[in-house]
Amino acid sequence: MKVSDIWKDLNELQPIVLKMIMNGLAKGRVAHAYLLEGDPGTGKKQTALYFAKSLLCEEEGIMPCNECSNCRRIDSGNHPDVHIVEPDGLSIKKQQIVFLQQEFSKTAVEANRKIYIINHADKMTASAANSLLKFLEEPAADTVALLLTEQAQRMLPTIISRCQLLSFKPLPPDLLKNKLIEKEVSLPMAALVSRLTNNFDEAFRLGTEEWFAQSRKIVLKLYEVLLKNPLEAMVKLQEDFNGHFKDKQQVSLALDLLLLLFKDLLSIQTGNEQGLAYPDQLALLKNTALHSSIVNTTEQITAILEAKRKLDANMNPQLLMEQLVLKLQGGASFV
Repeated sequence: MKVSDIWKDLNELQPIVLKMIMNGLAKGRVAHAYLLEGDPGTGKKQTALYFAKSLLCEEEGIMPCNECSNCRRIDSGNHPDVHIVEPDGLSIKKQQIVFLQQEFSKTAVEANRKIYIINHADKMTASAANSLLKFLEEPAADTVALLLTEQAQRMLPTIISRCQLLSFKPLPPDLLKNKLIEKEVSLPMAALVSRLTNNFDEAFRLGTEEWFAQSRKIVLKLYEVLLKNPLEAMVKLQEDFNGHFKDKQQVSLALDLLLLLFKDLLSIQTGNEQGLAYPDQLALLKNTALHSSIVNTTEQITAILEAKRKLDANMNPQLLMEQLVLKLQGGASFV
């Protein structure tokens, strides 16, 4: 990928983070340690590697050329002065940090800096975290630490206090949707999955998965039946829904899909037809909006949210869905 393309991607995804990094490089004020914190799929690792290339690039300027030997070897993962630590199994062990310290006690092999990237830094064991803390307390002048985490609250406050914080914002749904469409995910699927996650990899997987496409069809059919023939909804639940959504996680996803439908309906009722999760169902939703009230839709959304809460509390999924269907069609109260 061209450096201009990488710059464009990062600037589009995380403009504030990129500006902070580039300002530091331009002024020669590079911290000893950075904490890159944010949700999955928000570009933390891509940014860390871009930062490393900016520090070690052989060309003049603050933007890496992406073509010199240093840039290429960082991309391939075999630069001798850039070390990446990943969890060994479920956690990052003390031995991994000790090995890192030993490596960094040596002089940089080729560059004027040594860089280490710790991915999932929140997964360090207590002893690993304490070892890293000692490392951060006495940083070498030529060392830069990049710690990546999705859950900063699980890290030692003393480690966080020694890092410059770079906060990664969730990807805007429309931006994610457009990136999925560029990868040939259909508009209906891209619009929907971009409302379910801001992780591009997860969104792409869902958007191209046959099981998920079938899930969307089943939830839409249940919604249509609820509108036209409420008595048939319970039959559909037994025939299609329960056979497809078999475990708690799958039922939770189905509730999310149903929730997005009612949120789309509420958006249309309040005069907003932009950013729908189901743009291809606009005609159906506009017709429904003519025959339903905002108050009723809000109550239905509340019922779905309550169903999700009860599912998390381990209520029987099949019983839960039966009660929800009755509530959504204005039948028995949801208890």
